[in-house]
Amino acid sequence: MTNEKNELMLDLLCKQAVYGLTDEEKRQLKQLDTSGYDAVSFEITAAVTGMLDLKVEQMPDHLFAKVMADADDYWANDLNFEKKESEVREAPQREVQFAGAKPRGSFMDWFGWAVAAAACIALAVNIYSTRNRPAEIATNGATPTPTRLEKLDSRQQRLQLINSPEVVKADFGKGNVKEIVEVSGDVVWSPEKQAGYMRLTGLPKNDAGKQTYQLWIFDESQSEKTPIDGGTFDINSDGETIIPIDAKLRAQKPAAFAITIEKAGGVVVSDRGKIAALAAVKPNQS
Repeated sequence: MTNEKNELMLDLLCKQAVYGLTDEEKRQLKQLDTSGYDAVSFEITAAVTGMLDLKVEQMPDHLFAKVMADADDYWANDLNFEKKESEVREAPQREVQFAGAKPRGSFMDWFGWAVAAAACIALAVNIYSTRNRPAEIATNGATPTPTRLEKLDSRQQRLQLINSPEVVKADFGKGNVKEIVEVSGDVVWSPEKQAGYMRLTGLPKNDAGKQTYQLWIFDESQSEKTPIDGGTFDINSDGETIIPIDAKLRAQKPAAFAITIEKAGGVVVSDRGKIAALAAVKPNQS
């Protein structure tokens, strides 16, 4: 085959692997002698070339060592690599035979196996990197320290609530129980969040087995005879106490808050005979 025809054949084989051939080009290739070339080698080469710009991570040392060991075993057991390399340089176009080995075809046939091996290695690295990327991301670099979310106590929650918009606030004073004369404190309530707190000083400790304190919210939406139950609570220590409000109904426009002394467990409707503390909301606070 002349050099011109040989170049034409190589050009057609490359084009076939990358783009495909027209009917006319297929006819031309069929007329040429391609017995010394493996068309599959060109396809594999094209595939490997297309993988060259893949951004894969470096092959791990243990995987690289295994691939190289397998390659050494292959060439040691099946081929005399040094002899093959020498003969390929001397006669790249003819069949190369090795003692104890089956015919391997032309240089292009051998080259096809080499390219196929390179493609397998590239694919293995790509698969390894893809499948192991989540674990590597989790272990590389400094591990983010999770933010510790500490639960706020009632005092801190009350202070946080005070800074909320449109919070209703009122000061507690004594009620109609003569024995309780030094009660003080305040109440804050957020109609938007439907949450609030009482801050109390001077309420006597109560015997929880016999009686309890109960909060009542007088809201503009409710009849004065049936204020909203704000929950029961006990006082078991001296000094200032912060009590969360447990309203049973929505309180949008509270006008007053009253703390009564009731039997253990509380009541549905209070007779208001024992009002321990009372807080009236100022008109501009409602």
